[in-house]
Amino acid sequence: MNGQHTYREITTQSEAWADALRVFEGQKSAVQSAWAELAPSQILVTGCGSTYYLSQIAAALLQKLTGRPARAYPASEIVLCPELTTTDPARTLLLTVSRSGTTTETLEAVKRFRSRGGRAVWGITCYPQSDLARMCDQLLLAEAAQEESIAQTRSFATMLLLAQALAAAVGGEETAPLARLPELGRRFLNENSALMDRLGRDDSLQRFFFLGSGLQYGIACEAMLKMKEMSLSYSESFHCLEFRHGPKAMVNEESLVVGVLSGQAHGYEEQLLREMIDLSGRTLALSFAGDAAATWTLSLDPQLPDWALPVLYLPPLQLLGYTRSVHKGLDPDHPRNLDAVVHLKF
Repeated sequence: MNGQHTYREITTQSEAWADALRVFEGQKSAVQSAWAELAPSQILVTGCGSTYYLSQIAAALLQKLTGRPARAYPASEIVLCPELTTTDPARTLLLTVSRSGTTTETLEAVKRFRSRGGRAVWGITCYPQSDLARMCDQLLLAEAAQEESIAQTRSFATMLLLAQALAAAVGGEETAPLARLPELGRRFLNENSALMDRLGRDDSLQRFFFLGSGLQYGIACEAMLKMKEMSLSYSESFHCLEFRHGPKAMVNEESLVVGVLSGQAHGYEEQLLREMIDLSGRTLALSFAGDAAATWTLSLDPQLPDWALPVLYLPPLQLLGYTRSVHKGLDPDHPRNLDAVVHLKF
C-alpha cells in the first residue's frame, strides 16, 4: 500500500515523543551545566528543508526563553554567506538540526562555523552514530523517531519537541508540562483525523495556504512543505497578517486557508480568517483559545504555556498532506524527485 510508512510514522509519533522526553530528562542537568559554562551572547540555529523550518521555531523559542538573540538560517547560507549569518562566532552557539546527521550543507556549515572560531556546536538528530553527532559538543537524540519514509513527519515533530525541551531547560522553565504532550498529541490527532481525511479528499480544494505568527510561523511553513512534497499540490505559507499584502489575491472558492493560531495574536489572526471567508475561501483554524471564526476549527485547550504548544499543531496537518497524496494516487513514502538526504560537493 502506498504511504504505509508515512501513515504509521504520523500515527505513532506520540510514542517517539515520550521516548525523546525520557532521554532528555536524563541529560537535562548536563545540558544546563554546559549552557551555564558556555554563556553564549547569541544563538544561531540551522537546518535544511524541514529542519530549517524547525530551526525557525527553535530560534524563536530560545530567544523568548533565554533572552539571548537567536536567528535561524538555512545551512547553505552559513556556508555561502557566513559574514551575513553571524558577526561574532567566538561568542555564538550554533545549534544544528538534521534528521540523518549526514546532510552535506549542515556538515559543511559546522566546519565553516568552526573555522571562523565558533564558540560551540550543539545538535539535534535521530542518529547517534552520524557524522553530525560526532561533530557536536552536546547532542540531543530522537532515536525512536527514525523513519523509513522520505518526507519528515515523526522525526520533525520529535526533534521539535527536543528543541522545546532544550529552550525550556536553559531558559529556566520547568520542563514538566512537556510530559503531557504525547497523550495530548495522540488525542488531538484521533479527534480530528476524520476531518483531515475529508478535506484531503475534497477535489474542490486546489489551493492551500498555511498561515502562522510568532512561534507558529515555522509550523505553517512545515505544513506547507508536507502538502507540497507529498501531494504535489499548490501550497504556500505566510506570516498571518502578511497574507493581506498581496497573497490574498489568490484566494477563491478553491482555496483552503489554514490558520495556525497563536494565543498572543489570536484576535488579529481570527479576523483575517473571517476576511478570507468573505473572499469565498474556506478556512481551517487550529486554535488553543477555543472555537475560532472559521469554516472548521480544530480546538484544544491543554492549559500549557505557549512555548510548549508548537508540536501539537503538527499531526493533523501532516495527516492532511498524507491523505491528499494518497487520494491523488501518489506515494507519500517516496515523493517525486526527492531523496531522504541531499549530498553535495563544496
